[in-house]
Amino acid sequence: MTVTDIPDLPDLARMRQETGQKLRASMARQGADALVLLGNSNVSYATGVSWPLGDSGLAHVDRPVAVVLADDPEPHLFMPFREGAVPGAELAAGHRHDPVYLEYDEGAELFAGQLAELVPPGAVIAVDELTGAMRRSQARLFPGGPADAGRIVTAAKTTKTADELACMRRALRITEEAMADVERAVAPGVRQVDLSGRFVRRAFELGATANLLDPIWQVMPPSRAEGVWTIHGDLALPLLTTERELVRGDVLWVDVSISWGGYCSDFGRTWVVGQDPAPRQRAQFRRWTEIVGAVREVTRAGATGADLTKAAIEAHGDGTRPWVKHFYLGHGLGVDAAEMPFVGTDLGDEFDQSLVLEAGNILVLEPIVWEDGTGGYRAEEVMLITDDGYIPLSDYPYTPYGD
Repeated sequence: MTVTDIPDLPDLARMRQETGQKLRASMARQGADALVLLGNSNVSYATGVSWPLGDSGLAHVDRPVAVVLADDPEPHLFMPFREGAVPGAELAAGHRHDPVYLEYDEGAELFAGQLAELVPPGAVIAVDELTGAMRRSQARLFPGGPADAGRIVTAAKTTKTADELACMRRALRITEEAMADVERAVAPGVRQVDLSGRFVRRAFELGATANLLDPIWQVMPPSRAEGVWTIHGDLALPLLTTERELVRGDVLWVDVSISWGGYCSDFGRTWVVGQDPAPRQRAQFRRWTEIVGAVREVTRAGATGADLTKAAIEAHGDGTRPWVKHFYLGHGLGVDAAEMPFVGTDLGDEFDQSLVLEAGNILVLEPIVWEDGTGGYRAEEVMLITDDGYIPLSDYPYTPYGD
């Protein structure tokens, strides 16, 4: 695949047809006859419907539910009315249903009857989440016991179609344009929350469907010892945005994510407030670029996660991992802001050795270079994995450290 293979605008009907085929193929490989999906991103992936998340306090109660059958090309959607909901493709007649409320015993019992009408007796049913009420009604909902739908969906969505990539590229462009507006506003006296407001407003003006992450403008401490205490002794990241006013010389680690058409962006950079980086800070940025360059040298379909972590550690130069312990060197991106493949997690080297990159994977590299007294450097780069390498999807400068 090349950049020219990615359309300017996605064909949503084609995308849903292709993602549906991938999902049912994954079901067949793992022996599932039906999926019951409660997770917002899984429902969006299976049905093509995306919606603004207005009240997170109700997200676990008043949420859509999808049922996918192995022998039906159209999913079933149980969904409350959603102002602003975006259908990726019109559902077939008889596949749009009234909402179900699976946090409640009455709702789980009602859904058990509806599910029995859709799924034949003896079918293997997989589910991604179970509410308390669903556990109490488990014998009716899943007579043979529930299988794990999370693995099935993860296997299907790991590689991206051209239309999925078009959605993601649109989300990335919206994010980068909004962030350019925010960067121009960074100055002493500006509050962190002011930057958040500016970003969210501009992103929605540009067409964002949802803001997925409370924007992070983390002021990094001069040293680990002066930072927030952590159980593992490493840097605390991320920290909540506050009304703190920025001061000259603050080093900001920036991280935001929005959604367009159900697919996510990811953006990370380091900024310095009100002045140019000091020589030691520029040296850290140069080491960061060396680490990213070394990882890119070995990145291609067929490479393992261990190949990437080894390259990063060797380029770092001191034998330590250039990322914080509770995160990773890289992660996937799609309907979730962080999804498979994960590289360099606390699952350990054995997991990294078993993880093999495929053409069509998205990988977000986010190494960190830290040195007390500098505030460190962190940035994120989004890449599409190809048979012979990668295609960069990020296109934002490294100001004020470099071009």
